Amino acid sequence: MKSSPIKIYKWLYPVSWLYGTGVWLRNKLFDWGIYKERRFDIPIISVGNITVGGTGKTPHTEYLIRLLQKDYQVAVLSRGYKRKSKGFILALPDTPVQIIGDEPFQMKQKFPNIYMAVDCDRCHGIEQLCHNHPTAVTEVIILDDAFQHRYVKPGMNILLVDYHRLICRDALLPAGRMREPESSKSRADIVIVTKCPKGITRAEMETVKSQMKLLPNQRLYFSTLIYGKLHPLFMDIHTPTPAKIEQNQHILLVTGIASPNRIIEELSLYNKHVNPLIFSDHHNFTAKDIDCIKKHFNRLPKGERIIITTEKDATKLVTHPLLDNTLKPYIYVLPIEISFLQDQQESFNSNITDYVRKNSRNSCIS
Repeated sequence: MKSSPIKIYKWLYPVSWLYGTGVWLRNKLFDWGIYKERRFDIPIISVGNITVGGTGKTPHTEYLIRLLQKDYQVAVLSRGYKRKSKGFILALPDTPVQIIGDEPFQMKQKFPNIYMAVDCDRCHGIEQLCHNHPTAVTEVIILDDAFQHRYVKPGMNILLVDYHRLICRDALLPAGRMREPESSKSRADIVIVTKCPKGITRAEMETVKSQMKLLPNQRLYFSTLIYGKLHPLFMDIHTPTPAKIEQNQHILLVTGIASPNRIIEELSLYNKHVNPLIFSDHHNFTAKDIDCIKKHFNRLPKGERIIITTEKDATKLVTHPLLDNTLKPYIYVLPIEISFLQDQQESFNSNITDYVRKNSRNSCIS
C-alpha cells in the first residue's frame, strides 16, 4: 500500500490533549449512563465519521437508500447543516434547498419516495417521523452524519474512514483532523474504508485491516468512488456541448466540497485542461462568487469550454437568482456513487438487509 502524507501539526499536540480530555469525558458520561442514550423500536442505521472533512457520507447514505427503498419505506434524518431554518422539517417536493440544506435537498430530489427530514435534535426527529402522519409508516431510518450523536443508540452503526487519511495515522484536532480518538471506532458495527483506489489489491486491504485493529465482531469493507455520466444542470436549455468529457475541452470545475482533490484527479484522467475553482464545503454562492465564475469561464477558449460541478453544488446553482443565463447552457453535473471492492457488495448488502429484516415492524406506529 502506498503511504499517503498526512500533515500533523505537532506543535499543537498540547491543545489536542486538552481537546481530547473533553471528548474523553463526554464519551465516558455516555458510557457511565449519566448522559442517556435512547433506543427506538425501529431499525436505525447511522452513517458517519470521526474526522473533519469528506469521507463520502452522502454517496454511502444514497447507496443504503437504493438498497432498502424497494422493500421498505425509508426515512433519512439529517441535521441539515447550514440550513436557514430551525427545528424539525419534513421535506416536500418543492421545499427549497435553503430550508433543509444542500445534501438533504440532493437526496430528496434523487429519491422522491423517501421521507427526508432534518432536525438537530435527532431523538426529536425520530419521534416526529415515527408518530406523525404521514411518516408514521416509516420502516427504517437512516441517520446521516450521526456517529458522534450519541443521544441516539442506533441498531447499526457505520463508521466511514478515508483511505488517504486513515484514523490510525491521524491525530486529534487541532494537530490533526480527528474529532474523536481512534478508540471511538469501537462503537462501530461496520467500518468502511472509503475512496480506495480501484486497483487496490487484497494484500493492501489486509495491510489496512491489520493497521485498523478492529474488534472481532466488527465488519470491515472497502469502497471506491464511481463517477457517472455528465448531465446538463438545466435540462430545458439547449446545450452546445456534448454530455461527455472531450480531450480538447477546457473545463472549469466549480465545487464547494470538503475534499475536492479526488474529483480533480478523476477529471484529469480524461482531460489536461482542468481549471479548479474551489470554494469551502457547503458554500453558499454570493453575487461575487457568481461573477467570479463568469470571469473564469470567459477566460477559457470559446467553443471548447464547459463548466462541471458536483451534485451538492448543483443544488445551490440550479435555483440561484443571479446565475447568468449565458452560463446555464454550459453547466453540467458529474454524479457520484460508491462501489464495494473485491466482491464485498453481496456481503455488505446481506449485513444491512438482515439487520433491517430481523428488527423491522410493519411500521414505527406504536
